[in-house]
Formats: sequence, C-alpha cells, structure tokens
Amino acid sequence: MKFLQKLGKALMLPVAVLPICGILMGIGYALCPSTMQGGDVTGIVQQIGYYLVKAGGALIDNMAILFAIGIGVGMSDENDGTGGLAALASWLMMTNLLATANVTVIMPSIAENADATLAFDKIANPFIGILAGVIGSMCYNKFKSTKLPDWLSFFSGKRCVAIIAGVVSIIVSVVLLFVWPIVFGALVALGEGIASLGAVGAGLYAFFNRLLIPFGLHHALNNVFWFDTIGLGDLTHFWAGETSADVTWSLGMYMSGFFPCMMFGIPGAALAMVHTAKSNKKKVAIGLLSSAAIAAFVCGVTEPFEFGFMFLAPVLYLIYALLYAIFTVVTVVLGFRAGFSFSAGLTDLVFSASLPAAANTWMIIPLGIAAFIIFYVVFRFAIVKFDLKTPGREDDDDTEAEKRVVLANDNFTEVASIILEGVGGKENVTSIDNCITRLRLEIKDYTKVDEKKIKSAGIAGVIRPGKNSLQVIVGTKVQFVADEFKKLCK
Repeated sequence: MKFLQKLGKALMLPVAVLPICGILMGIGYALCPSTMQGGDVTGIVQQIGYYLVKAGGALIDNMAILFAIGIGVGMSDENDGTGGLAALASWLMMTNLLATANVTVIMPSIAENADATLAFDKIANPFIGILAGVIGSMCYNKFKSTKLPDWLSFFSGKRCVAIIAGVVSIIVSVVLLFVWPIVFGALVALGEGIASLGAVGAGLYAFFNRLLIPFGLHHALNNVFWFDTIGLGDLTHFWAGETSADVTWSLGMYMSGFFPCMMFGIPGAALAMVHTAKSNKKKVAIGLLSSAAIAAFVCGVTEPFEFGFMFLAPVLYLIYALLYAIFTVVTVVLGFRAGFSFSAGLTDLVFSASLPAAANTWMIIPLGIAAFIIFYVVFRFAIVKFDLKTPGREDDDDTEAEKRVVLANDNFTEVASIILEGVGGKENVTSIDNCITRLRLEIKDYTKVDEKKIKSAGIAGVIRPGKNSLQVIVGTKVQFVADEFKKLCK
C-alpha cells in the first residue's frame, strides 16, 4: 500500500499536464467537427479547431511517456531528473523490443496468432509507461552511488543508472514477450463470455473497462466490443448508420452507459473530492479537479481525473468502476442509446444523436442528474468514512499551526546537523523528503533515534508514524533545513 501511495503521489506530476489536453480537444472538436466525423477542414474557424485538437492530442496520445518520465522523477530520491531519463530509456527499450514488427521476427508464430499480434500492437500503453517509470526510479535509487573500476569510472554514479535501467528493461521485455499475449488473450476470452449476458454483460464490460485502465489492458476488451474482433463491432456498426435490426444485439449498448458517468458522474465525484479536501489544499484540488471535470464533460477525456486518485485510493477506484457498471445496466434497460467515435462526452453525444441507432438521447438529462448525485454521495461517503487519500487529502500532515512554527535557530546547517546526529547519523537514514512543514525521514534502526537531541535543534516536535518513519516538525522553512540535511548525508 505504501508503494501505491508513493506511486500515486508521483503520478500527480504528469497528471497535472493532462487537463489542458482535454480542454483544448473539447474546444477543438466543437470548432472543427470534421476532426472527429471526417470530411474536409475548411475555413479559419475549423482550422483553429483542428490545430487545438492536435495540440491536445500531442500530449494525451503520448500519456504513457508522460507517466514514464513523471514517475521516474517523482519516485526517485530527491526527485532527481536522472530517474526520469532512465525511465525514458526503459520505455524506449521495451516498446521497441515488444513492437509487433520485432516480436514477429523473434517469434514468427506470433504473426499467425491474431490475438497475440493485437496484444503487441497495443504495447505502447500506460501500464508499460508506469512500469518504465518504476524501473527508472528504482534503478536510480539503487545504483546512483555505484562506484566502478577506474577504467570504467566515467560511468560511475548517476551515469550508470540509465544503462542499468536498459539492461533491466531487456529482461522485463523477455518476460513480457511470453506473458503479455497470454494476459491479453485471456481478456479477449473474457469479453467473448460477457457478450452473451445482455444488459448484465454490458455492465460487466463497463466495470472491467474502467478497472483495466491503469494497466492499459482495457484495449483488449474494447476491441472485443467496439470493433469486429469476435463479430460485434458496436462502435463501427453504430457509426456506419446501421440499427439494431442490422445486428444481433441492441446497437450502442456497449457505449451508452459511459455518457452519464463521464459527463455528469465525474463532475459529481470531483465536487465530492473538493468538498472533502483539506482547507489548506482546496485551491489546489479545485484547480486539478475542475479542469478534469470539464475535460470529461466536454469530450470524455477521463484520464486526468482517474489517474489523479486511482493509486492514492485504489478502493475508491474500485467503487468508481462499479458505478460505471450500474449505470451501464440502467441505460441499456431504459433504452438510452448514444455512440462515440472518440469518447463519451458532450461533443460525441451531439454528433451521434442524429444517427439511426441513437434513441432517447433526451434521457441524458435525468440520467445525468442521477449520476451526478449518486457519484457525489457515494464518493463523499467513502472518502470521509474510510479517510481515503484523494487529491487535497494526501498525507502531508501539514496543519495551520505547524505553518506558524518558527525555528529557534536560523542557522539551517547547524539545525540539520543536530537533527542528523539525533537520528543516528547518515548511515541510519535511508530516505529524505519534505512536505510544507515537515522533514520526512526513513531510518534503518529506530533505537538509534534520540528525540531529545533532535528537539534541541529548536524544532517544534517529532512524530513517528511508523517503526522506520520519522517526521520532524520544522515549519515553513523546512526546505532550507532539508537541503542542508541532504548535503550532510552525501
């Protein structure tokens, strides 16, 4: 759980880039429907819209790379950029080695297996990006101080990190070469089984679709239900102008349930997060969540919202996926039908409303109101009841009282030196971090900690949240103390 929370915190860095993508693309699609619908781009207004869509798409389409670099930096000690470079090296290595063109040369039998080929066609996904980020940061943390023989001394220390990350990535790629198509194929088989269950099957599909997003494996299910992998093709038949009379299922049933959830449910959940955020973090939460909610409503871009909490509060993400399942079943039963070519936002709803398979699109209003209320109530209850760490509720443990703490000694080097002596010396320190008011340390042996000595530095207090964790309440000047502390530990 601690690893997931650290991963979630690191993800906030690249996630902060995503809201602007959704906003740009939403405005762009509104100005230039041809970008989504097809057709010529004519006139200055459409050209501007096209330009905005491509600007937003440049980032959203490369989200996995953002995750790799962001996590590589965010999970590295001292947030060193070397971890980000190592993560990028890992990403490039794995996505190239596992590209379909390369794996079919190494294993020609894959070319004859449609499911395996499809699996490697989708290898450049967020899961691989996250995996690359973890590899890059772990290699940095482990090997940043490595000393090599004199004849290799140029590659000592940080310079060897990206090289080691590349070697690790080769090994991981070999494992994925055999594992990835099996996992992907299993999900395709799951989709085929779900397809026979009618409305309940559509709900199960929506549930697994959301649940698999962190790993990028939702593409396997999407290909089963949206395209012609097993003879369904809900999306392709819908946009081809067909109706339910032309197929063997209720056309649009595997897309319709996403509309009330993305357009109204996510804004409701975002509002719940804002209302439950700590008072000193509400402005930050509003900035992140409001833009994410707008992106979801306008064009169905949900990643800025989802990746903002899925690793901070995985239980809440499970609840989120369940709500999608429930609303998908409800929309199928009530007969609301709409389709999307990009995602389930207002733009696609308007575009699809005139197609023959669309039905009862006016019901988005009552369904949307219900989704907004239910998402809000469920999210707020879960966040408060289980003290979940959503945006604005992270464990920085900063209080207004701590922000008013004043160091008794403004000699930051001396303060850091006394604290270091109090924690048992640099040999006893394994990790150094800080939030707004606290120096946060991970230590090897808690018996070596002398709280009396630490407090003699003129700090406000010491907290031990865990056996090997220590937090020193310094106040708003903690950054200066942390910088000196890190220098002393080198």
